[in-house]
Amino acid sequence: MKNKNILSVVLIVLLFVLVAFLTPDVPDGETPQFGWLSILPPLLAIALAFITKQVLLSLFLGVFIGSVMLNGGNIFYGFLRTLDNFVINSVADSWNAAILVFTLSIGGMIGVIGKMGGTKAIAEALAKKAKTVRSAQIVTWLMGIIVFFDDYANTLIVGPTMRPLTDKLKISREKLAYIVDSTAAPVTGMALISTWIGYEIGLIKDAYESLGIKANIYEVFVNTIPYRFYSIFALLLVFIIAFKLKDFGPMYKAEKRARLTGKVLADDAKPMASDEITKMELKEGIKLRASNAIVPILTLIIVAFIGLWYNGYTYSEGINWYDIRTCFGNADASVVLVWASIVASIVAIVMAISQKILSLGEALESWVDGSKSLLITCIILVLAWSLGSVTSSVGTADFLVKVVSDKLPSGLLPIIVFLISCVVAFATGTSWGTMAIVIPLALPLANSYILAGTGASNLLIATLSAVLTGSIFGDHCSPISDTTIMSSMASASDHIDHVKTQIPYSLTAAGIAILGYIIVGIFKLSPIVSLIVGAALLVGIVHFFGKSTAEEDLLLEANESAE
Repeated sequence: MKNKNILSVVLIVLLFVLVAFLTPDVPDGETPQFGWLSILPPLLAIALAFITKQVLLSLFLGVFIGSVMLNGGNIFYGFLRTLDNFVINSVADSWNAAILVFTLSIGGMIGVIGKMGGTKAIAEALAKKAKTVRSAQIVTWLMGIIVFFDDYANTLIVGPTMRPLTDKLKISREKLAYIVDSTAAPVTGMALISTWIGYEIGLIKDAYESLGIKANIYEVFVNTIPYRFYSIFALLLVFIIAFKLKDFGPMYKAEKRARLTGKVLADDAKPMASDEITKMELKEGIKLRASNAIVPILTLIIVAFIGLWYNGYTYSEGINWYDIRTCFGNADASVVLVWASIVASIVAIVMAISQKILSLGEALESWVDGSKSLLITCIILVLAWSLGSVTSSVGTADFLVKVVSDKLPSGLLPIIVFLISCVVAFATGTSWGTMAIVIPLALPLANSYILAGTGASNLLIATLSAVLTGSIFGDHCSPISDTTIMSSMASASDHIDHVKTQIPYSLTAAGIAILGYIIVGIFKLSPIVSLIVGAALLVGIVHFFGKSTAEEDLLLEANESAE
């Protein structure tokens, strides 16, 4: 390990020296063109995160090297600009600041709920319904689908709520994080009413208008859903794995460890939630009530739902109050989530005091302890946002798109666009940024095939869908994605362990999605055919390549190995 760390330091130093020499001088007022160098910031961050398991350092160095590139190879100015142009500006952004407040407030609410015994009570209540490993995983999956309106809210509600139960049943934190992550962005991105819909519809509207195409944009959005193969297959794969109790790859090892030893975390794991939440002790004699968790969580959901409607209606002109879809689409989700988390925190504190479980001072102390547990997550989020800003500035996504988007047969377009979106989203850690970059490039290309008579009538929808769902691949499993980070935090999982165990499943869903686009792109068949074929293949893959994680099967295997 010591030699590995020394080697990493030497390579990083050499890399910075190399960048300092190779970075071209950019005249004032001109946009820098870095070519292959543009992939260095995200590549360095991702590689170091896997090698060293030091996420903070890896993200910071990714931002740092990008800033050095933008400052003509000057390491001193690059360091200063890392702090002021990227880190500070990321915190100063109103959306990002609101998400930080929301995250800390959710942590505070969870802290109070935990101190009241609400988390333990709801876990025990769920345990009566979900008494097995299979049912617990399916219930977690269902909860992730039910909380459909926002991916951040999804991860921060489902993870902490289900964690006590999954721990009790010896389900690994890696598996919990995977289920939470797989029912966040994949669900929210397709939901008919969500915090994503306004952004997606806005991008579609701009692209269609630039092409001179008149269409009902919401209808276009709905039409893309059957073609969002990755999102659908990712959700389906979770259910199949949970129902069949089979896993493969690193996840199988994690589940085997948890089931046989009771260790829900690896020995060297560094969970992203601290002891303030994960090991909060209860007062003696407290009567456990599930309502002490359910009421604040329902308050969070209801206030968020009503707030999205109110915010979208109040701050947009010409919208009818009953047009809920449009109101949601135009709402500022970051502000609304702050409203919801603060109100839910107040409700939790009032409940604790009114039941004489906690004094006012104890309730506030519990709220602060809960917030403290998410401080590391907030730091990582800031660095992830900073890295996203750097990759945008050095033109990472633009370079990747240009490299692979030259002349293509029309039938291959959705496949190539899907792959481009996956790579860009994984490298940059942002699905929204990927959508904004790739949609304006991909849709005109698809439309040109249609106008020339060489593309199928559904090519535009298939290509658009490929961007929207390919973008979620990166948001779903990139180690520098905020949603992936928050899933690790909400599940109190080691972040890199979460990424390592999830990637094989994400790649499986992505591979089946590519087959889906072959069916609709090359063979020009209905997306329903792709969905049926894909579902059958997923069942087959899990059945034939997965290994049972039922405790009795693992014990039998262990005994046979011992003999």
